[in-house]
Amino acid sequence: MNKLRLATVWLGGCSGCHMSFLDLDEWLFELAHRVDLVYSPLADVKEYPDRVDVALVEGAVANEDNLHLIRQVRERTRLVIAFGDCAVTGNVTALRNVLGDPETLLHTIYVERADTAGQMPLAPGIVPRLLDRVYPVHKVVPVDVYLPGCPPPAQRIRALLEQILAGGDIHLTGREMIRFG
Repeated sequence: MNKLRLATVWLGGCSGCHMSFLDLDEWLFELAHRVDLVYSPLADVKEYPDRVDVALVEGAVANEDNLHLIRQVRERTRLVIAFGDCAVTGNVTALRNVLGDPETLLHTIYVERADTAGQMPLAPGIVPRLLDRVYPVHKVVPVDVYLPGCPPPAQRIRALLEQILAGGDIHLTGREMIRFG
């Protein structure tokens, strides 16, 4: 039996969606028998792999690294799921959009309002450059399924994964239906 190749991705956000995923508790053991976790902040994998069946994408697209990764995810993944409100709407991560351009915002926070000797937290090549705006995932790449919630409850995550694992039909907006199994 070929196992489903599952990825979980953490972009700009709080990691609450991954904590909710871990709230699946004992069901995670059953899930582990049915999937290969090929990429995740829960695993030590550095490069996003090819031929991923399903990716749960948490967080919004906030910096250049996020942008690069989400484009790889879409290119290499059959079913992309916007996982949680930051991925679906931008939510808390996108609150910085109303505060102006990132350079001015960072300067205000880290230099002008610093308690001691202020300095910018930017080191070229080490800290990724912030994008001019924070974007929900669907504003950057096509999303197949939306799983809202801040974070989505574990039961909702399980219900979606069980449907996929059972070979249930996943109807996509503007695209053909996907069947797993």
